[in-house]
Amino acid sequence: MLSAETPFTSTILPVGVSRLAAHPNVVTLVLAGRTGPITVEYQGVRVTGDVLIVRPGILHSVRLAERGADALFLNGLAFPFDAPLAVVLKGRLEQLARRSFGGDPGATAELRARLAFASSPLPPKIAEIVRAMQADPMRRVTQVELVRYLGMERTRALRCFKASTGLTFRRFKLWSALQHAAESMARRELVRTAAIDAGFADTAHLSRVFSSVFGLPPSVAIAGLDNGGAGTDSVENR
Repeated sequence: MLSAETPFTSTILPVGVSRLAAHPNVVTLVLAGRTGPITVEYQGVRVTGDVLIVRPGILHSVRLAERGADALFLNGLAFPFDAPLAVVLKGRLEQLARRSFGGDPGATAELRARLAFASSPLPPKIAEIVRAMQADPMRRVTQVELVRYLGMERTRALRCFKASTGLTFRRFKLWSALQHAAESMARRELVRTAAIDAGFADTAHLSRVFSSVFGLPPSVAIAGLDNGGAGTDSVENR
């Protein structure tokens, strides 16, 4: 079971809009509505609740109450339920999620631990690579470095990485860079600065990836930060 010492990040980002266009989460996600319930939808399946945990890899749209929600991205955590789309968190899990959004790192660690019964222990060498990739997305760890460090043949090394993290090596690098950029924009840095600092080719490259992963373009995400989502236009498929 993953412990508080997990190398994976648990990133909290604000979602200040009333609707997210269809998109697949890259990693397991917890959403908590600020002023009311959240609804996620996928091919006729609909789940509504105040705090939801959403399965990654499923194309879905999201409707949010006034002022939007807060999002907790749990890298490296396998979705721990059999539900096809999402599960409403209740009791202790809901309490821990809300404390996490309130800035309690101990609550985040406990939430991870309680949800990690579906996860396998992370090999130490993979953990070190994950730490390096998340700490500095500008440092593009290569497949050659991965192979050399793990002491495995290339195909086996890539399979080992995906089995351990839930993402392909390439996808994990892109996700780490995107997280870095999203956190920078949440601190009100310019999109251009966030893109370059995270290793994207340019603003357009970041905007394309951001929209496909989060369901809204960076400009709308930033606008939502200023008004907490109240009155923000819905985001349509682009």
